Amino acid sequence: MEKPLKILGVIPARFASSRFPGKPLVDINGKSMIQRVYEQVKQCKLLDGLLVATDDERISDHVVGFGGNVLLTSALHQSGTDRCAEVAKKLPLYDVIINIQGDEPFISEQQIARIIACFNTSETLIATLIKEIKTVDELENPNTPKVVINLRSEAIYFSRTPIPYMRGKAMNQWLDHTPYFKHIGIYGYRSHILQEIAQLQPSTLEKSEALEQLRWIENGYKVKVAITDVESIAIDTPEDLDKILNRDINT
Repeated sequence: MEKPLKILGVIPARFASSRFPGKPLVDINGKSMIQRVYEQVKQCKLLDGLLVATDDERISDHVVGFGGNVLLTSALHQSGTDRCAEVAKKLPLYDVIINIQGDEPFISEQQIARIIACFNTSETLIATLIKEIKTVDELENPNTPKVVINLRSEAIYFSRTPIPYMRGKAMNQWLDHTPYFKHIGIYGYRSHILQEIAQLQPSTLEKSEALEQLRWIENGYKVKVAITDVESIAIDTPEDLDKILNRDINT
């Protein structure tokens, strides 16, 4: 009988964001961004552990202050994946690491559960979420990465342009003829695979699209996808924050 997987949720957080410095500590109706993300993720009882991974003492002190777990990591990391890899190396008892974006204060426990379910088979090494695109504006938006999948629910390619191309149809008709999917930026990785992909050099496709996950596909790693119908709201800029401050927040 296989032993149950030990699963750790990791929320990478850095202070020095180019578009929104100090973003993890920004106030959202009385609670910081990072606290809201942490409390949302903690609702998922399938996780065996949860922590914030940061290189900043201000974020670390704040997380400790609201009762969260935190691990200080290197300031040299270029991505959340790299930060998660350091955590996995320091905490080898965990089999799977779930990388949760620190700028989605309304993340749903169902989304995390969908990622975890992908690891019910030993074939899954990396997993992520996708959601069906419903509007032409979203289809055209280069800030919304699109993904094409195969019949095994594995990602074939990610792109900032609408894919697949619908020959002979105007773009405002594309959604009527085939489903299009956008990428939701939450990842799961088996810990040993996380160590491998953290050693990969930036790839040609990744540089072209500015999408890290293409590095893995270009190097032959399969990325399992699960479909969610829950909408994610990421806060990348101060303008994004202004848009959600009028949202009804009960806690």
